[in-house]
Amino acid sequence: TPPGRCAPIPADVLDRRVEITGPVDRKMVINGLNSGANVYMADFEDSTSPTWSNLTEGQRNLRDAVKGTISYTNPKTGKIYEVRKDKSAVLFVRPRGWHLDEAHVTVNGRLASGSLFDFGLYFYHNVHTLLSKNTGPYFYLPKLEGYLEARLWNDVFKAAQLYLGVPIGTIRATVLLETITAAFEMEEMLYELRDHSLGLNCGRWDYLFSYIKKFKCHEDKIAPDRKYLTMTTPLMEAYVKRLIYVCHKRGTFAMGGMSAAIPIKNDPKANAEAMAKIEQDKVREVLAGHDGTWVAHPALVSVARKVFDTHMPNTPNQIGSQKGLEGANITEADLLRLPVIPRGQAVTSDGLEKGIAIVLAYTEAWLRGVGCIPINNAMEDAATAEISRTQIWQWAYHQVATEDDDQIISKSRITKLIKGEVSKKSGGEWRKAGRLVNDMLTKDILDDFLTTVCYPHILTTAYQGDIIPDSRL
Repeated sequence: TPPGRCAPIPADVLDRRVEITGPVDRKMVINGLNSGANVYMADFEDSTSPTWSNLTEGQRNLRDAVKGTISYTNPKTGKIYEVRKDKSAVLFVRPRGWHLDEAHVTVNGRLASGSLFDFGLYFYHNVHTLLSKNTGPYFYLPKLEGYLEARLWNDVFKAAQLYLGVPIGTIRATVLLETITAAFEMEEMLYELRDHSLGLNCGRWDYLFSYIKKFKCHEDKIAPDRKYLTMTTPLMEAYVKRLIYVCHKRGTFAMGGMSAAIPIKNDPKANAEAMAKIEQDKVREVLAGHDGTWVAHPALVSVARKVFDTHMPNTPNQIGSQKGLEGANITEADLLRLPVIPRGQAVTSDGLEKGIAIVLAYTEAWLRGVGCIPINNAMEDAATAEISRTQIWQWAYHQVATEDDDQIISKSRITKLIKGEVSKKSGGEWRKAGRLVNDMLTKDILDDFLTTVCYPHILTTAYQGDIIPDSRL
């Protein structure tokens, strides 16, 4: 690898203009590979609830996909799903982040790392088959907080390749730039992973979650209603410009972020408006200099592809273009600048109620083993739910008042809203979700992750970490 540059890009992933993501269940893997996207990212992280069956069946599904033998028969309709032989997406895999354990496996008496469990099983069982098909073991790395975690992944990659006798550089990985601390170490992270790097991706939702969490106690960093936290806010524009500049300078990908919107059924007008917003978002990305983008639903692949084909017609990517040079002038202050929202609109009772409903619904689904769900015409996963969770905790911590009714967001108000929401539901895991969410939103110290709080409640083995006790509503 030349000094200051990342390793040359493998031929089968030179063009990544549209990537689709989803969980690792059998039908979703097939649909993702058949979606028409360039890449399907099979996700063991934010869109998968890490039950033992989800993880082990997911690994089997990916092994079968790599071998070319995967199929699925719908038990109700008898419909058979198979991967297209002519043109399927290239497979990437996202293991869990460093913060997550795998409680069903111990190593020398200690819980295994969820990251290493997911990565290790996939790499061990598939690397030689992948190489025989002129592709490779490609990964997305989540939640990295700085260059030392990138160095750790690089050490893992080197050890794994040496162990199985494949050349250094066989593994390739894109880092999800989704923590505020990592935004200050983009160059260093690419340097650490230079022999294995496939660039950086704007993990926009986790990035906002990280920002709120990191500055939770700062009165001048109180986040407004979630609807205002868009990619056109000052800190997000700065983040995008800096990422594109750094990646292209190092000869690697600067990938755009996720559009969480999904098609709206039975309302053509609302659906057309939603598709127009997605198209606008993708135009912003390609004009900024991104080399590709993410979508969450197969119906959006054609929308994103049309935009990138129009503005990037004769090249597989924009790495060699001059776009993004203004990112060289981005300052530390630019990366931290929140939007200024007019008084009376920044924090509202509607935003509070919607946020609580989202955290509750996602937590309930996660406890049932479902890692992503549609809510209000958007695909909610752990990252989007975490934005709502952390900002509601922050509002309560600072005793912010909702500006439409001048009422303080107190712990008792939050509890009352949770009770009201849970009382509308029956069955499932709503009562447990209500207890856990109430505890997370009203405790004095913010939990780092929703998933680590809920993890003990989905296990089929005794948990050897810290058990989070249920609180009572």
